[in-house]
Amino acid sequence: MKTLLAVLLLALPVLPASAQTWPAKPVKIIVPFAPGGSADTLGRLVAAQLTERLKVNFIVENRPGAGGVLGSELAAKADPDGYTLVVSGIASHVIAPLLPQGTPYDPLRDFTHIALFGGPPAVFAINPSVPAKDLKEFVSLARQKPGTLSYGSPGNGTQGQLVAELFKQLAGIDLLHVPYKGASGAVTDLIAGQITAVSTTLSTAAGQIRAGRARALAISAAQRLPDYPDVPTFAEMGYPELVATVWFSLSGPAGLPAEVVSRLNEDVRRALELPETRERVKHDGILPNRLDAKAFTAFVADELRRWGPIVRASGAKND
Repeated sequence: MKTLLAVLLLALPVLPASAQTWPAKPVKIIVPFAPGGSADTLGRLVAAQLTERLKVNFIVENRPGAGGVLGSELAAKADPDGYTLVVSGIASHVIAPLLPQGTPYDPLRDFTHIALFGGPPAVFAINPSVPAKDLKEFVSLARQKPGTLSYGSPGNGTQGQLVAELFKQLAGIDLLHVPYKGASGAVTDLIAGQITAVSTTLSTAAGQIRAGRARALAISAAQRLPDYPDVPTFAEMGYPELVATVWFSLSGPAGLPAEVVSRLNEDVRRALELPETRERVKHDGILPNRLDAKAFTAFVADELRRWGPIVRASGAKND
């Protein structure tokens, strides 16, 4: 009987020590972008809730550079013990790897994808002086003046550029792309009348749209947003292919213990469903989701397949 018991005990799965005791010390969440943006805001909201739920400090560390690539590379090279995580997203884990220069990491092989936060849709907005009341009139104007109307984006290879380039292809128009080093410069020049239009995240341009200093023609959300009931979607205006969000997420290095991933996924989803969290992000058009880690990993793979042809057709290059 003792021998049989010993055999049965040996057959039981043994969790790694890190999974058994995790989290036993503070956890670092790398935000690979500068403070103040959507990635930073979402990362800090989630970190605060994880700190409260798991009774261990989740510390946000901003490591900006190369469109999110530098901080993401640090996370990819970290020990897979659950104590170094990263705010991942479409910029660093889909678009950057698809650009000609690529990234020093593989967005699927080198990461464990944990949970999808969500993100704001893109908005295509114009200076109010432009004689176009809606997207159809803007397309008509662009066809009358090919190559003379300009649009600004947060930079080469950003989703702002890719959404606008896909819009150009679908509408059959020619717009001049003016890349900026960040969205704020593009929005500033739009208001000043230096460029005709801007394609960026809704959260970046929301204040100027509400103030009437920019006119939103369309957003890339799946449906109209309650806070912007007068702004149609691209799909409504005849471009169903243009449903996209600038999403952010939580990932870690490849090989994270499954128990750690499952616990984090559950706690992140609960944090995003809290009324105070939903209230904080709704003005940016961010809606929480309920993907588990396996479904989220499949989503990342789908996004790589979806945006690959668009990135290549756009001619986008690394800055």
